[in-house]
Amino acid sequence: MNRRVVAVLLSGALLAAGTTGCGIPRFSEVRVDGPGPVGEAGSVNGRNREPPSRGASGSDSAAFVRNFLAAAAGEPNRAYERVVQFIAPEDRNRIQAKQGSDFAVNVVRLLDDPVTTVNPQGTTGEEATFSVRVTVQQVGLLRANGTLAPPVATEAQYQFDLRGAAPAGSGDEDAGYYVVDPPSTLLLSVEALREYYQPSTIYFWNSDQTRLVPDQRYLPLAVPRERRVTEAVGWLTDGPSEWLTPTVTRLPDGAQLINNATETDGRWEIDIAMSGEDGTKLDRLVTQLAWSLPDIDGPLELKVRNQTRRTIPSAAEHRRAHPVYQLRQDPQRFCVYEGAVRPLAFLGEVSGTDPVAPEDNRTVVSAGLSRAGEQILAALVVADGRRQRLAVGSGAAPVRVVARSAASYTSIGRPVWLKTPDVRGAHGLVVADGELHRFDTHAQLTPVPLIVPGPVTAVAAALDGHRIALVVDGRLYVAAVSVDGDGVTVGPTRPVPTSLTALSAVDWAGESRLVLAGAQGQPAVFEVSVDGAGAEVALRTDLGAKVTHLATYPDNPVVPFTRSPVMYEANRVTWAGPPLTQVLREQVQGVGPADADARPGSPTAPFFLY
Repeated sequence: MNRRVVAVLLSGALLAAGTTGCGIPRFSEVRVDGPGPVGEAGSVNGRNREPPSRGASGSDSAAFVRNFLAAAAGEPNRAYERVVQFIAPEDRNRIQAKQGSDFAVNVVRLLDDPVTTVNPQGTTGEEATFSVRVTVQQVGLLRANGTLAPPVATEAQYQFDLRGAAPAGSGDEDAGYYVVDPPSTLLLSVEALREYYQPSTIYFWNSDQTRLVPDQRYLPLAVPRERRVTEAVGWLTDGPSEWLTPTVTRLPDGAQLINNATETDGRWEIDIAMSGEDGTKLDRLVTQLAWSLPDIDGPLELKVRNQTRRTIPSAAEHRRAHPVYQLRQDPQRFCVYEGAVRPLAFLGEVSGTDPVAPEDNRTVVSAGLSRAGEQILAALVVADGRRQRLAVGSGAAPVRVVARSAASYTSIGRPVWLKTPDVRGAHGLVVADGELHRFDTHAQLTPVPLIVPGPVTAVAAALDGHRIALVVDGRLYVAAVSVDGDGVTVGPTRPVPTSLTALSAVDWAGESRLVLAGAQGQPAVFEVSVDGAGAEVALRTDLGAKVTHLATYPDNPVVPFTRSPVMYEANRVTWAGPPLTQVLREQVQGVGPADADARPGSPTAPFFLY
């Protein structure tokens, strides 16, 4: 086909079928995530995948543009080399080569199909050139250590030209194209990120060395299998992602991997140089390695300067014996019904009992409960005339409320506890009158300053107790939190790009996934990634009313819950699923028969206890 004809057809043709996603989301209804790449030949199970070469697209200009936005994928030390092969020789000096720690790629989400027009008087005389305009959302900066940092670039559009790679009049249309006047930075589409990288989670100990905190990275699928363990251990020795730095601990001083990790008959050896090692540090390190290397199930030997320090016969068994989260039983669903916290009954699930003492379980507007060992932490938003207060208690169920906030507020959001194994020193977060507050077991509310301006709408806490998600001025953010005897400190907020607008509620769906309520033309509920790079999965797009309460149980490797639970309230009606169905009065436990002369109430403010 003539290149000029192909170019005219390019607009609208770049939307390709299917992507290789970054893991399977718990929910799978409508996916809304913009243009996606066409699958191509690769290794078995999507492993050892290299991005396509410049000539792979032949005369297909749409495929060439797509491949150009994937060329930077793969091992960082060859990214510049791969990209410049797509650039016209006379323009290759427009892109600056960066190596090592300076390496970074701008990850972008295409908001629409690239718009392509023909320039009849092109740079090659008789040969036409094509102008391409790409409209994008900046997602992040992918670094050599696999982290996806917040974006630095602010461009909403990129423009460049294409010209044939073969000399004019040669008739060699399959020679493909070159990019003329290219962008000055390396670009990578989110579709290419999912196609050529594997999301990987490594773990760092929190500041008091009591819990592990997840840190998501991206591993190029071009990295050979035998080197992937080495890459993950290198990430650990290099340190945590920037946004987690305030709340986690680096490896012991001077920790550095010696040579590559090696495997012999299923037994992995990892040799690290570090100073000040002792028995406790080594025990923590081997647990950190076991969780950060989930593909290793068999023996794992930790060496320090070639001397064996710890050996575990089974990494899989070590993970079971040292769970990353202190969960002991399945989650239970609750709601507020006629001013009281009540358990909900769902087929195939364990239903709870009333968690709050009857004398305190009154005038409740919303609630947040959390298990801490054998006890329960309870935070209730209760009505006080036309205003609201926070009521707090802890202990064995049914919990007695022992403290109420001194101040009252016009509106208080759903309170959340920062997960902890002990009620002593427990803290939580809550939005009151548009500001974020921390609270303790004495119901003392203290404002928490944020670096981003605007009213705070919602807050949600991750299962590790050290990461939170926030909705501020209708936008999504995440931040690390540190907990000490004096309270809670929130680190710098990191924006999370998403296609939704007018956000109203958020909760954690897993270690690196969030459930988010907002709008795409009309109110909707989506599952999104914690960094904005993953697929956006629509749970429901036809709500008809803004979501006021949203709750889910986060997927985790310790106590998974295969029913994929999510619950939300919109227009004082509660839904649960998927498949999303209305929660009925008959599912509320501990409620007597409905009065024939009175209109029965509706379950509201749903939440999970775990």
